Amino acid sequence: MLGCERHLVRVVPYRPAWTELFQQEAERLRAALSDQVVPIEHVGSTAVPGLDAKPILDIVVAVHSMIDARPFENALTPLGYIHKSENDMPGRLYFVKRLPDDRSSHHLFITELGTECWFTTVAFRDYLLSHPRAREEYRRLKLHLAHTHGHERSAYQEGKALLIERPLTEAYMERRV
Repeated sequence: MLGCERHLVRVVPYRPAWTELFQQEAERLRAALSDQVVPIEHVGSTAVPGLDAKPILDIVVAVHSMIDARPFENALTPLGYIHKSENDMPGRLYFVKRLPDDRSSHHLFITELGTECWFTTVAFRDYLLSHPRAREEYRRLKLHLAHTHGHERSAYQEGKALLIERPLTEAYMERRV
């Protein structure tokens, strides 16, 4: 049900079981990170009912402080997460969980509550949940890009970027009101 080959783009129809899988993983993350965790959110396309997605759960964890990342890495390693420091960004740590056959099953972002990373991941999910027309447009674009760039993950990501920009701009405007 989860898992996508590395460097491939495979988009599948939405599966309601993704919500349950997220809830189970969130419990494991809360137990591992204990008092460090503020909220844990299911983000990305697997968090949006009706939206086709790569079968990889995207999870964002907000913590009180990013001052020392070592405890996060130590706590997540036993759960199967690998810290991918080359994909870290200022204010964000990035982890990947892989299945025994080496397919990616989870992408985990750790950031402080209220940061840009937190806002953009949650705001984009919320926008798609509340705007059916934008959700359908995004779904069609993802299917097209997966078909035309199935072996070029970076081209797939770049193709989505412009469509993602508009909802985030609207979310920022709503945030300021």
